[in-house]
This record gives sequence, structure tokens and C-alpha cells, in this order.
Amino acid sequence: MKPPRTVIVHYWLVAMRGGERVLERLLRLYPGADIITHVYDPAAVSDFIASHRIRTTFIQDLPGARKHYQKYLPLMPRALEQMDLSEYDLVISSESGPAKGVIARPDAFHLCYCHSPMRYLWDHYHQYRASAGLLSRAAMSATFPALRRWDVTSAQGIDHIAANSHFIARRIRKSWGRSADVVHPPVDVAMFQKSQSIGDHYLWVGQMTPYKRADLVADAFTRLGLPLLMVGTGELARDIARRTGRNVRIVERLDYAALRQAYADCRALVFPAEEDFGIIPVEANAAGRPVIAFGRGGVRDSIVDKQTGLFFDRQETDSLIEAVERFERWLPDFEPDAAVANAQRFAPEFFDAGITRIVSRALNSASPLSDPLARLVEAAR
Repeated sequence: MKPPRTVIVHYWLVAMRGGERVLERLLRLYPGADIITHVYDPAAVSDFIASHRIRTTFIQDLPGARKHYQKYLPLMPRALEQMDLSEYDLVISSESGPAKGVIARPDAFHLCYCHSPMRYLWDHYHQYRASAGLLSRAAMSATFPALRRWDVTSAQGIDHIAANSHFIARRIRKSWGRSADVVHPPVDVAMFQKSQSIGDHYLWVGQMTPYKRADLVADAFTRLGLPLLMVGTGELARDIARRTGRNVRIVERLDYAALRQAYADCRALVFPAEEDFGIIPVEANAAGRPVIAFGRGGVRDSIVDKQTGLFFDRQETDSLIEAVERFERWLPDFEPDAAVANAQRFAPEFFDAGITRIVSRALNSASPLSDPLARLVEAAR
């Protein structure tokens, strides 16, 4: 069977984060695939991604787009719809920002791999609006109702949706009225190893942005007086540095080898965010270390409570402090090998198998959702 001519639509290429690692894995599955994106900065992505044919929408040519691309969000639906995809048999949209709204050929198969429906349109709308300036708030109020309608409508044109966690599958059902298979993102768990010597410090890793809740960790550990290493930077970095005690050490970044060692050496990873999936907790388990996590979101797929970590139930300082104290009592029962075994569930080959199964099934038989009536029935469920 001749390989399908494939295009992968990724929202923007301006950094190497979790979504771009998924894109790399998709490109390994479909090595001849082209890429379509709104904005592309060659210096910000891996050489592997840059080696592919990359087409951009007209957003790329707008003033300041590489830095302020999100300000052009209202124009992105039109930009996607103007892209000609008539040469492609297989369309895979990597959705977190607008990507799925392309118009595929009627007989092409469109798979959406959804990291999350756009948070700023849906469940995080009020948080984003509260932190925006006066003009941005006015623009959001004026344009977002139409964007939500487009977001729901464009979701009905997708043949199949894969979500990165059960949490996101539920969000897809609520936002778009569509069902989704769960295919967890690939985590390179083979790169991590257990350490023979465990330190007495805890670890936090991430961007210092509001929803990552670095402030919660800083406040809790300053009160506890326990040693904590925080790895990351971002808009809240100065505030975090001001509010921490001497027991907290902050490092803006570590190279990959040093980060892997930091996972392996820590007493536990602290993960206070409500994430769509959360690769960082899986990496900690792969290094044989437990996780203290806020028990909502995608982390419920990846961490087994009271086996490979502990959950706390409120994003509050007192709740995290209580969890750390409970963790200290539980730690003698923790089995590093159980954490490593748990992490193996998210090895890249399981992602490959999930995506390949969906695409092969569609290309080898008529997809039931290629019928517009069937799509409308599915959307109404």
C-alpha cells in the first residue's frame, strides 16, 4: 500500500516544549510529512523539526508575529482555512492553539491529536481575562464568542480525535461535544535512571507562570523549612525569589544531563499544577522518585496515589504542607522500582501504537465519521 501523503498542522513553532516533542514523534512515524504552522522561528526548534518542509499561514508575515503571535488569535481561523491541503491523504492536527480548523480534502482522513481545547477560550478564560490589560480584556470580550463558535464548528469536521489524557477527553466532550480516544504523549523514559544516593531536598521543575503554582510551592517550603530546589524561570520569577527562604535554591535552567540527575537525586518531585497531562511527573517516576501532586488533571493518569506518589486536594499552602508531612510518614513504604515500572506505560512505542492503530484502521476501511450525517449524530450525543 502506498504511504499516504501526510501533513501535520501544529499551532506554532516558537519553542521546544511538550507539544513539540509530540510533533517530533509524529514526524518519526510519518517521515515524509510536511508541516503547517502559523508562526515559525527556525532558531527555536530542533534540527529534526527544521529539516522538514514547513509552510506557514499569513500570520507569519504580520508585524511582530514571532513574539506576539497570540494577539493575532482572531485571525487564525481564516489563516487556517486559506491553506490548500488538496495534495494530502492524511491530515494530523496537533491542537492546543488553533490547528484543527484546516479544510481537508473530502476523502482525506483528519486525525486531531488534542493536547487541550484552547484554554483561554474555555475553562481558563476568566483567569486569562483577569490577568490581561484593559485593551486585551475588551478585545477578548469582543472576539472570543465568535472564536468559541468556530472552535466547536471546526471540531465537527474532524474524522477522529485522540486526547492526551482522560482529563482532556472529558474537556473535549464538554467543549466540542465529541468523544476521543486517549493516547498518552510519548515520554523518553529510557533516558532516566535511578540514583544510588538520594538527597534530602525536594524538587520543583517548570515555568514560573501563574497556573504552574510555583508560588504555592515556594510559600509551603519556606514555612516548612525543608530544602527545595526550584528549576525554572518566567514572569513570576522575581516574585518567587522575593518570597522564598534560605532553604529554597532557584536555578533558571539545567542542561538535560543535570536535570535527569536532579530528578534521580531528589527526595520527591512536587507538582502543584492542574495539567493537561504532565510529562514532568512521569520523568520523575522514570528516575525512581515519587511525586507529591495536586490530584486533578492529567496527573491522575500518570501517578498512582499511595504507590508512585501522593495527591493533595486543594491548591492551598496548608494543603501542600499537610501532604508533605504525610509524605514523610509514607516514604519508607515507597518502592522506586514500582515508580520506574509505572513510567514505562508512557514509553514512546505506546504512543506510536495508539496513533498507528487509529490511522491504519481509518485508511484500511471507511471511517464511520467520513459520513457527514454520522458526524452530526456523534456531535449530538
